[in-house]
Amino acid sequence: MAARWTKASPWVLAGVLGGMGVLHFAAPKPFVAIVPRVLPEPELLVAASGVAELACAALVAIPRTRTLGGAAAAALFVSVFPANIQMAVDSSLPETRKPRWYQAIAWGRLPLQVPLVMWALSVRRRKSA
Repeated sequence: MAARWTKASPWVLAGVLGGMGVLHFAAPKPFVAIVPRVLPEPELLVAASGVAELACAALVAIPRTRTLGGAAAAALFVSVFPANIQMAVDSSLPETRKPRWYQAIAWGRLPLQVPLVMWALSVRRRKSA
C-alpha cells in the first residue's frame, strides 16, 4: 500500500495544485479576502498564485521536470502561508468574526502547511512516476 501511495504521490500533488489553481480563477473572492492587507493588488496576487499553482502542477506531473516542480511547489506553499495566517486572524476578529467551526478550520489548517512543504520536497526527490 505504501509503495502505491509513493508512486501516486506526484500525481496526487499535481491534482491538488491544479485544482487549487483552477479555483483561484473560478472562485477568486475567498482567496482575495485572505491576501494580507499590507500587500497591493490582491486580485492580481490571487491570479498570479493561481498561475503559479497551475505551473507547479504541470512541473510535478512531468517526470523530467519533477525536481523543479517539487521545489517550486514547496516554495509556493511557504509563500502563501501569510494568507493562511490572515485567514485565521480574520476569523477571530470581532469585526470579521466567523462561526467557531470556521475558526477551528482556519487555525487548524496552519500546521498543515508543514506536511504540504514536506510532501512537495519528497516529490522533488522522485524523478520518475
